[in-house]
Amino acid sequence: MSAIIDFQKKYGLTPDGAIGANTLKKIKELLNIQSNEALAHFMGQCSHESWDFTTTSENLNYSANALLRTFKKYFTPESAKKYEKNPVKIANHVYANRMGNGNEESGDGYKHRGFGFIQLTGKNNQDAFAKSINKPEIKDNPSLIASVYPFESAKFFFDTNNIWKYTNEVNDDSILKVSKIINLGNVNSKSTPIGIDERIKKTKYYYNLIEKSKI
Repeated sequence: MSAIIDFQKKYGLTPDGAIGANTLKKIKELLNIQSNEALAHFMGQCSHESWDFTTTSENLNYSANALLRTFKKYFTPESAKKYEKNPVKIANHVYANRMGNGNEESGDGYKHRGFGFIQLTGKNNQDAFAKSINKPEIKDNPSLIASVYPFESAKFFFDTNNIWKYTNEVNDDSILKVSKIINLGNVNSKSTPIGIDERIKKTKYYYNLIEKSKI
């Protein structure tokens, strides 16, 4: 919860790591989130994606078997063994030559790996976020997204993917649609988002908390 504590310290809240009424109110105000329903979707998805707000950087410490499950497009059983348990090499390989990154030797893949509560990945996406909040220093140091702007970058993800239009209600159908965009990249996908049960549970938890807190 260090990212939550840092947020609370920054805005003069009790730095206890607990996400209660005052913290939720400040998040809603800071990010200009328009409704309690939208805030619940935002918090539920951020919570799921960041392991309950405990991580703001992409963990790429994969075994060979995990690489074949997660990045099967980029590895064979033989090559996976050469990359396993080496996050730098893995990122530079799977994120090379796309999303604005250079080739594997450039190191862009690791430099521009996923950061934030909803991981913003790739040079193009991170540069666009830097421009949107007028913080050009992020272009040279994208890890600032993890340490300083985890909430703001997640809001940017919701904005640029037009997710808010699915957040007017909090029910299984709306949560499924939001989850498909975040996890599968397509609201019309026929696949089931990874962790859908937890995403539903967390979104409804935050909605109940927000409503009880009368934010």
